[in-house]
Order: sequence, then structure tokens, then C-alpha cells
Amino acid sequence: MTRVRFPSPAPIFPGKLPGPVRGCPDQGGCAGAIHAVPVLRVRHDSGPVDRARPDLKRGRDMRIFRKGPARRGKAAKLSPGLTGMRLALDWVQMATQGIKALTSPAKPAKPAKPAKPGVVPAGTAGPPRRSRASFSTGTHDCAQGSLRYRLFKPGRVATDKPMPLVVMLHGCGQTPEDFATGTGMNLLARESGVMVLYPGQSREAHPNRCWNWFDAGNAARGKGEAAVIASLTRRIIETHGADPARVYVAGLSAGTSMALALAHGYPDLFAAVGAHSGLPLGAARDQTSAVMAMQRGNPGARLVRAMPTIVFHGSHDAVVHPRNGRLIAIRAREPYAGLRQSQAAGHSPGGRSYAKTIDRVGAGRALVEHWSVRGAGHAWSGGSARGRFTDPKGPDASREMLRFFLRHSLAARRRKALAAELQAPAA
Repeated sequence: MTRVRFPSPAPIFPGKLPGPVRGCPDQGGCAGAIHAVPVLRVRHDSGPVDRARPDLKRGRDMRIFRKGPARRGKAAKLSPGLTGMRLALDWVQMATQGIKALTSPAKPAKPAKPAKPGVVPAGTAGPPRRSRASFSTGTHDCAQGSLRYRLFKPGRVATDKPMPLVVMLHGCGQTPEDFATGTGMNLLARESGVMVLYPGQSREAHPNRCWNWFDAGNAARGKGEAAVIASLTRRIIETHGADPARVYVAGLSAGTSMALALAHGYPDLFAAVGAHSGLPLGAARDQTSAVMAMQRGNPGARLVRAMPTIVFHGSHDAVVHPRNGRLIAIRAREPYAGLRQSQAAGHSPGGRSYAKTIDRVGAGRALVEHWSVRGAGHAWSGGSARGRFTDPKGPDASREMLRFFLRHSLAARRRKALAAELQAPAA
């Protein structure tokens, strides 16, 4: 096979063609100014039609065949005039295409295909990777005692700021695992990037796993269960990198009363407190007075220092009288000056209605909130039915507490001043 490519614009074959070509006026060799034409394929016998010239058919004996009105499958002879006209048209067509290619704007580049999820394109750093969430088990020992605990970590990015820490104290008859399931706090903490610590009471300390909030030997600063929980909290801050300015404590029932003891006994450690279905600080001094306070309500002790507080209580709580929830809110307001109170009411997605009061200074953030959930009993409002002592129909107490907490922080200077004021060794 012989492939002939015609350059442009120089004349081709200035001499004579190597052999006779039919249709050429000069059988001795077509000489002269025949210029570039599209690529032709000239070959002996038969072969494929050139893609650039689909009008060419297979030929033999170096004959050039074109499609035409001649008999099907047969080649039509080209007259000398027709050959020159064809060549001229081919040249014009080729010149037009060249000019168009030079003058037409370039086609816009195709947009890059989006990367597949989870695949970082080569040459790019990509977003920082977040580690997996974990829910670990541990045991903490200190001079005042020992506690088993569960710690939820939502996973973090290496460049993230230190995470807030929420300490959750379960109620009687519960465990850290059950409390985590019922409150759903881990799911919210994953969304917000918050660590959650669940200390667990042992049966040796109380047969029903209740915190001994009514015993001064367990609820005062530097003593008993309160000291162990505070020590554990500090250990988590140090070893897991929690933000010491954003540490909070919350509880249910007996856990509420212990949470209040911790918040007011360690104001240099906790920035806010959440109380659900519990009793005021100082409402009892022993187990007998604790039962009476649960049934009738007790105002407890007057608070010395201000502590941001959010309270939830069911209006039909038959275990801890709803009056105790109102008294917790009243005591929480007393250390503040110039509070402005507003009230609101609404319905939760689950169907329960609620009334809430919000106390703040001027137009600032809420310092005290009290939620009364109508028709609810002794149960965590908005909790999961998979846990004990929960009411899925109520407003989401976990979400509201987390919202309230994250608006408060405790600056390092304030923490140091409070620690010096208390004049007590660290727990």
C-alpha cells in the first residue's frame, strides 16, 4: 500500500508522476501547479476507504474511484475538467477549514468531574479528617474513693479547639449506660462536638445506686462522692484535652441534687448546671428528711454564689414533688441582681405542652430557665423509650440543656479567683 499526503500550499509533483493515472490530461506525468488536497490513499488491488475521504471507493491498478451515478459497485471515470474542478473545490474546502480553525474561539474546557465522596483529589490536602466517636469504660481512683465511668468522645479534628465537657449524673436505679441511652445526650454531643462523662454509682455505696446527696460527708467540697466526681472531671480535662472553661454538670432525681452540690461546691470547675426532677441544695440532711422533702418540697439553703441554672420538672411527678423544681429556680435567681423575667408556653413535637420562665439581665443570655412539662411524671423529658425513667412525649431536655450550657463559660482568671476564695485544696 502506498500512502500519499499532499502538503500545503506548495505544489505537488513538480516533476512527473511515477506512473499513469487515468483522468490526468498529461499521461506522461501530471506536472504543474496542482496544490494540496485532502489525504488520498492510492493502493494496488483493494483496501479500506480513507476516513478523511469517504467518497473514495476501493480501487485496483492504482486507479482512483469516486462515488457517483455510475453503476453500483463500479467506478466512474473522471474527465480532465472534472478532475481539476474537484481538486479546486478540495483546496477551497481545506483552506476554509484552516481559516475557521485559526479564527474560531477555542472551546471552553470541560468542568472537572466532582470527586467521589470520601476521595481526596491528588495534589490537594483535602478537609481535615475527624476521628471516630468512642464510648469508653474506665475506673477512677483517688484519696476519697473510686468510681466506674463511661466517657463519650464524638471524634475530633486535630486543629479543633478543646471540646466542652458535660458531666451527667444518673438517678436511682440507673447505670451510666442506661442514662446515656435514655437521655440521648451522646447523639447531640456528636453533633455539637462535646464530650460527655457518665460517673456510675456502685451498689456498695447505695443499694439502689442512688447518689448520697443528702449526706454532708458525700456532698460537701473535698469530701466523699462529690470529691471523687470532681477529681474524675479534672482528670478527664487533663488527659482528654477538654476545655476547662466549658465544663458543665447535670443530673436526674438524686443525680440532680448531687449535680447542684457539685456546681455550688466547685464553682471554679463548673460553668453551669442542669437540674431535672430533683431537689434544691440543702433540702435534706439525712435519708428521713430526704424522703419528706421529696414528698412535700423543701426550699433548701440560700445560695452564696451565682450559677447559671436550667431546670426541668414534670407537673405530675409523684416521686419528687414539682414544688422542688420551682424552688430550685427561685434559689438560682437569688444571687443575681436586676434580673428581667419573661414567660413562654408551647407544645413539644411529642404532644406535651410546657410553660417556661426565662431570667436574664437586660437583653443578655438566659441565666435561669425553668421548664414545667404538663402531664409529665418522674422522667427525663424528651428521652428515648429505650431507657428507664424517660418521657418521649415531652420537650427535649437534653437539647435544651446543651443549648443553655454552651452559652456560658468560666474564664481562667475567674476560676483562679474562685479557687483562692474557697481556700480549699483541690479535690
